[in-house]
Amino acid sequence: MQDRLKQQLQFIYEIDKVKSIIRRTRLFHVDKRENDAEHSWHICMMALVLKEYADDEIDILKVIKMLLIHDLVEIDTGDIIVYSKTQVHVEAEEKAAKRIFGLLPDGQGDEYYNMWVEFEDQKTAEARFAMTLDRMEPILQCLYRGGEDWRINGIPYEKVIKTNSKVANGSKHLWDYVKSEIGQCNTNGGFKDEKIISEH
Repeated sequence: MQDRLKQQLQFIYEIDKVKSIIRRTRLFHVDKRENDAEHSWHICMMALVLKEYADDEIDILKVIKMLLIHDLVEIDTGDIIVYSKTQVHVEAEEKAAKRIFGLLPDGQGDEYYNMWVEFEDQKTAEARFAMTLDRMEPILQCLYRGGEDWRINGIPYEKVIKTNSKVANGSKHLWDYVKSEIGQCNTNGGFKDEKIISEH
């Protein structure tokens, strides 16, 4: 039991690093870029509040577990803006998942790793709804600022729609809402004068 506890605490110490992973989007009410821990907390709250809009019957506890662990891989890979993610990033995240969840005792580590894979594979109702919320939160943040983060990152309207259409896989209702809001943002000039900034 003592060895098991040491492994679990090693994992807990390691995942504290997620608080230092800075994302590309900014908080709603403060001009500060969000970190991964803040993002994970916020989408877990969204899951609780918005669960009635899931297209399918879901186990909300499983959704929350997925949302809590899905970005732990970024401890090793950093945050990759969704609009520029490549197969190289996917492979790096897979390697990170094996390392980070491998810190946990046998059985527990496998459970978390398999849940991470389930989220990535998008084959269950829980994974699809979790992805819906993961994609929806940064959309709402960008909309709150009138599309400013899309403009400064050089992301055109068509790419925002195409890349985020996965929101519909877990909730058509939520996608219809955000798609309409993105369209309104475009009408209001939210995607004009784009300029690409560096990744760093």
